[in-house]
Amino acid sequence: MDTPYRGLSFWLDSLDDDLTPSSPLDRDVDADVAIVGAGFTGLWTAYYLSTADPTLRVAVVEARIAGFGASGRNGGWCSALFPKSVPALARDHGRGPALALHRAMCATVDEVGRVAAVEGIDCDYHKGGSVYVARSPLQMKRAHEAVAESAEYGTGTEILDAAQATARLGATDVLGGTYTPDCAAIHPAKLVRGLAAAVRRNGVAIYEQSPAVRLEPGRVTTPHGSVRARYVIRATEGYTARLPGHRRTVAPVYSLVLATEPLPASFWDKAGLAERETFSDFRRLIIYGQRTADDRLVFGGRGAPYHFGSTIRPEHDRDERVFTELRRVLAELFPDLGDVPVAATWGGPLGIPRDWCASVGLDPATGMGWAGGYVGDGVATTNLAGRTLTDLIRGVDSELTALPWVNHRSPRWEPEPLRWIGVNAGLWAMSAADPIEARTGRDSRRAALLSRLTGH
Repeated sequence: MDTPYRGLSFWLDSLDDDLTPSSPLDRDVDADVAIVGAGFTGLWTAYYLSTADPTLRVAVVEARIAGFGASGRNGGWCSALFPKSVPALARDHGRGPALALHRAMCATVDEVGRVAAVEGIDCDYHKGGSVYVARSPLQMKRAHEAVAESAEYGTGTEILDAAQATARLGATDVLGGTYTPDCAAIHPAKLVRGLAAAVRRNGVAIYEQSPAVRLEPGRVTTPHGSVRARYVIRATEGYTARLPGHRRTVAPVYSLVLATEPLPASFWDKAGLAERETFSDFRRLIIYGQRTADDRLVFGGRGAPYHFGSTIRPEHDRDERVFTELRRVLAELFPDLGDVPVAATWGGPLGIPRDWCASVGLDPATGMGWAGGYVGDGVATTNLAGRTLTDLIRGVDSELTALPWVNHRSPRWEPEPLRWIGVNAGLWAMSAADPIEARTGRDSRRAALLSRLTGH
């Protein structure tokens, strides 16, 4: 019998899986490593730990089901994007460490595909790269700036003229754009559920329906039992604010997504994406899309408000105003869509740290570790986090443990109402910038300042 979890996203709904939760933790157990959260971060960590040392006892506790959060609801970009840009990382840590992190992210895109192949996880992985189109002179200016920055650091982003960009993405009014090969399109729910199955085959216990109510050195407490462990890893991303003492660790901000019905070959003959490139443009308010393996358009973006007190509720997953705007933008990009019906709409929270910089770390004295703050760029970053945590827990000094995001501590968000005012002011500034820039042809000063403040 199908569970309510199928309706959380198109991805989860399309699985050949009724998503029945496994048994909850109903007693006290002992482990070497306790992981809180069965999304990508927690499952990648469990996978690499159990692969590196099969004798380790690893237990994962999950409030709902594996893949309930962003891992089962995102836009399906497995990209080398890191929330803080290479220049911003270079200013803080130096050119060498910044480029080392970028190279690690590029390699991680391939690593995700490797593991999917090894474990037999058919997650529609296809590395077709990512195309960003410029649809106004101001956006074209940003494309040239992005390529100049890439040339300075050697990160491999290419400029596209109008014909080259249109050949990849046949949207309207394309003046040019950029392309990077370092991105794969995936079906995220197939990946996260397949990863959970692989972890279980490796002997890892996953206790679903077991929300953590307390994390402390040596113990994770759930309503009906505890896991005692030398290492306790927090892998809760957007849901971190629900944990005691973590209300201000990250701000849960919602991203919303839609999926069309499968589209005919005649549409794709004009729309392109022949290599299933993921796509966006150079507007201020983030949009993202992909062509799925069954020829749908999955398209999402920001614009939903931050909710006072970092509240996370099922009703926040849907905002008809945002869905309407996403459908309008999609029709603007692809007028040939006409009245093609939207098959599904969904959303969910992602985690934003105060300095917009993801982090991974472990306190060896207490055994408490964490990873998160991906700002929506987590499909690949979680894999890097899992491998890094594995080295940190096993006491292995490696290239990964030397990367500049390791043991980074983001400042806490301001208390309410300052947090609500600040986050929503930023969202409003980005939302308002695009129509202002379209009307004036000039950069929005507020949006440009906000981009600099957030590490872009």
